Amino acid sequence: MSSAKGDLPDLGPLSPWAPELAETFVSLASDIALVIDEQGVIRKVAHGGAVPLELTAHDWVGRAWIDTVTGDTRTKIDKLLSEVSATGLARRREVNHPSAGGENIPVAYTAVRLGEHGPVLAVGRDLRAIAAIQQRFIDAQRDLERGYWATRQAESRYRLLFQVATDAVVVVDAASLAILEANQAAATLFDLGIEQLVGRAAVFGFEHRSRPAVEELLTTARTSGRPSEIRARLAGKVTAASVAATPFRADDQMRLLVRVRTVDTPPAAAQALDATLVRLVDQLSEGVVITDPSGRIQMANPAFLKLVGLRAEAELKGRSLLEWLALSPADLAALIQRARSHGLTRSPQGVQVSGGAPLVRVEIAAALLAEGDQECIGFTLRRIASDAAVAPPAPQPRIDDLQAGVEALAQSLGDVPLPELMRQAGALAERYLITAALERSGGDAAAAAGLLQVSRRSLALRHRRQAGAAARSPKSDRPPEAG
Repeated sequence: MSSAKGDLPDLGPLSPWAPELAETFVSLASDIALVIDEQGVIRKVAHGGAVPLELTAHDWVGRAWIDTVTGDTRTKIDKLLSEVSATGLARRREVNHPSAGGENIPVAYTAVRLGEHGPVLAVGRDLRAIAAIQQRFIDAQRDLERGYWATRQAESRYRLLFQVATDAVVVVDAASLAILEANQAAATLFDLGIEQLVGRAAVFGFEHRSRPAVEELLTTARTSGRPSEIRARLAGKVTAASVAATPFRADDQMRLLVRVRTVDTPPAAAQALDATLVRLVDQLSEGVVITDPSGRIQMANPAFLKLVGLRAEAELKGRSLLEWLALSPADLAALIQRARSHGLTRSPQGVQVSGGAPLVRVEIAAALLAEGDQECIGFTLRRIASDAAVAPPAPQPRIDDLQAGVEALAQSLGDVPLPELMRQAGALAERYLITAALERSGGDAAAAAGLLQVSRRSLALRHRRQAGAAARSPKSDRPPEAG
């Protein structure tokens, strides 16, 4: 063979011994060897007894080599044969052979031509053992990554729940650095009422040596548009506090959401999930729940689960907070919008929680949680009174009341749009039918739900909303609107 073809010695005299060479290669250093003629047809197969490679290769003789591999590796056989024809030697290429069992058998081939017009000797190594080791490595790596991210998510969950329930939060005007809003935790931390905090400089509660650093933190967050955090000392306090400022826009005005936390994570707990933080979150008496901007629940603490009568957090993930609060969709949307616009907001009055036993009324506070690009809403639910059941009124349904309500609606023609009239009429009819079902069933909620063909929870929620709407609405000739 000429030097133009790879500077290899002329292997033509070995051509008659190609089958014996194939057997020799298999016995010494390979799993399979093929003797291939000038047309690319397999003339001899020698294998080392690997199953299922042996079962697959026994009928290859007389077939084109390219027809024994999967469709996605046929081009590799073409390239291998072209290269060995041009240079006398082909570099290693990995192909897949389909087997009778349905699995693909990966084989790495090299090839040499025995003389210019002699046969090609292709020698292959079964890669299944290597592939299995690689797959085990990948699986182990994925398990490690899953464990790592599960721990990180658990840490994030508890930190979010803890900061919603306990962090002192103030909303600061970015231009003047004056406090616009504050939560109860901030009022407690600074020993002032919420109304007394509004209008003060954001740095007033820190000792004099820490005030320049806090002011620089607020300025940096305002100018960079990114969250920042420092440690500072509070006036009259012994321990240092973590102060974080997150910029957000409200009504085309830049605001800063400032969180002050005096309980830091112990350094020894940083190596794993902070057990102290877990214990504090699980022992909180206030219900804490985190939702996305549409009100769908992402996480909650045990106190909230107890309020709604559930045992596991997984039972409420992805479900709307409306399923357990006697609020209309419009009321919840308005509460969330106020939290997004102002950073903090509170419900103007108590809201009834359904699902648990007994039913309770709670005071709701909502706060914006802006962690980088992720935005969510944190709610705290604090019992207003005791856990005593809130007994809803049980008026007797009268057809005269329904007729009077419809007549009152008719008097609003010309003043109220038709869609609003229809909404009020629907609420009036729903109230009448629910009350009628409860009367017919003798006050049995399960039986009444069966008559109305709705779930017992749905019936209770509808009934509570209507009772709340009736209590909030002033007495007038117009029927009470739906909650």
